[in-house]
Amino acid sequence: MARQGSGAMLASGGLGFPPQNLARVVVWEWLNEHGRWRPYSAAVCHHIENVLKEDARGSVVLGQVDVQLAPYIIDLQSMHQFRQDTGTMRPVRRNFYDPSSAPGKGIVWEWENDNSSWTPYDMDICITIQNAYEKQHPWLDLSSLGFCYLIYFSSMSQMNRQTQRKRRLRRRMDLAYPLTMGSIPKSQSWPVGTSTGTPCSCPQCLLVNSTRAASNAILASQRRKLYPGAVRQSSTFAGAALWPAGTGTAAVAGGTTKGEGLRVPSGAFAPSQSVPGGVSLPGLNNLNRPGTQRGAGLGARATVPPGVPALPVKNLNGTGPVHPALAGMTGILMCAAGLPVCLTRAPKPILHPPPVSKSDIKPVPGVNGICRKTKKKHLKKSKTPEDVVRRYIQKVKNPPDEDCTICMERLVTSSGYEGVLSHRGIKPELVGKLGKCGHMYHLLCLLAMYNNGNKDGSLQCPTCKAIYGEKTGTQPPGKMEFHLIPHSLPGYTDSKTIRIVYDIPTGIQGPEHPNPGKKFTARGFPRHCYLPDNEKGRKVLKLLIVAWDRRLIFTIGTSNTTGESDTVVWNEIHHKTEFGSNLTGHGYPDPNYLDNVLAELLAQGVSEATLKD
Repeated sequence: MARQGSGAMLASGGLGFPPQNLARVVVWEWLNEHGRWRPYSAAVCHHIENVLKEDARGSVVLGQVDVQLAPYIIDLQSMHQFRQDTGTMRPVRRNFYDPSSAPGKGIVWEWENDNSSWTPYDMDICITIQNAYEKQHPWLDLSSLGFCYLIYFSSMSQMNRQTQRKRRLRRRMDLAYPLTMGSIPKSQSWPVGTSTGTPCSCPQCLLVNSTRAASNAILASQRRKLYPGAVRQSSTFAGAALWPAGTGTAAVAGGTTKGEGLRVPSGAFAPSQSVPGGVSLPGLNNLNRPGTQRGAGLGARATVPPGVPALPVKNLNGTGPVHPALAGMTGILMCAAGLPVCLTRAPKPILHPPPVSKSDIKPVPGVNGICRKTKKKHLKKSKTPEDVVRRYIQKVKNPPDEDCTICMERLVTSSGYEGVLSHRGIKPELVGKLGKCGHMYHLLCLLAMYNNGNKDGSLQCPTCKAIYGEKTGTQPPGKMEFHLIPHSLPGYTDSKTIRIVYDIPTGIQGPEHPNPGKKFTARGFPRHCYLPDNEKGRKVLKLLIVAWDRRLIFTIGTSNTTGESDTVVWNEIHHKTEFGSNLTGHGYPDPNYLDNVLAELLAQGVSEATLKD
């Protein structure tokens, strides 16, 4: 279809909440490890809503509507997604959009990844693209959402502004997301404490909250000090700009150094005004996104007016997956109120230590050897799945009238997998109790859960995550090296540093991997990780060696950063890959890291007890 008019550099909204008496489109989303909310499909959202109507504190088995999500369960009480075969937990949220937006119409925008398959955009990006498409803009700039991409509708392509690489994109029709009515609270944008209501203390959420607080304080001070007579405007951008004409761009931090900051146009446009380039802006109920207008002022220079804040924002060059979006958030908050802001480039992360000679590299005290290798997994002639399930359960003759949290059927009735699975000797009405924790399930449900996992002879309770047997993973063959280097980590100035080097080559997927017989890639190897050389750091190293031997450190899957599938990715045991700083959140100082990684290892069944065996 022919597209006319100016390109869109302003992301049109759709993310606010309409009045309470109007319908809303419900989209359920899960939080990945890079702080991005990823939407479930419309079919899955309908399923979740149906379960929610029956029991707002129950559990949702996603495999009942999408076979690819068979390992996943959502606990509605804690608002977390649980993966049964790995024990991984992620926050989920129930978000709301206008019925006239893309999810209300069943429109999905997707981009083609390196595997020639299609990956859907995040929901706010999907809505922004659809809005520009409906207005017949020939192109769209996504920089305000934290992504350095241009969308060209005429060629249906996405171009990276830094690398100039192009990918195909497509627009397809799907099932519309569910509608809901009535008084509904705003959705959570960031995870909070499960029982106390206290905010999450992870570095990402702390950074978001501090940015939010700083922006609010700056907004108030600018109004008071610089323009005491100005009419107060809502931060939701309801009127004309507060900043006077002639200050359309904010200068680089310092005012003279070229390329050291990100210039953001400061003028906020009224609904009847236009951005540079002639793009007409409709009225919006929520925050405008002036950060997308920065292309008009990138070549200009101006002095910073008195009192204009310079906010350091991490990774403006796009090397990090989270913080470019936070830079956009800061620009939105400041520019929506008509204030200029200069987002300065933070120092580059120090990923590696100074060069170390071979003579200075020493073995780690108390740890045997300096290298561990893993080979291809040898499939053991182990017991049948039925034997494994029977090994860890006790049959229950008179089960209580409660839900089986795997199939969500009552324990006094047959398993929900009746007719789907058929195994000799296991009837669909049989119920078993796990030996350690005492939680009860249909035997057929436990068998289905086991068959969907790694089939390594171990079970993990879906309710309390207790592990029965020795859990192993699907890590491909590789090498792990570890040694001491004569340098100190920030926060551990009195200790040397343990350096771990992981190296995994590309190869062919085995029967335990997602696509057996297909090639997998291994990006970014060798990977260097760091621990302090103290008692707890050496304990973590010993447990990481156990996890490596059990093939739990890495797995093969889809990268949440690049979208590439069939590639080696981390497997829920976090490592510190930044040596001399903590700009990416993967470095030091981090006083809670060692305790956190010990808890992650324990969740994988790797505890101090394994060191005594």
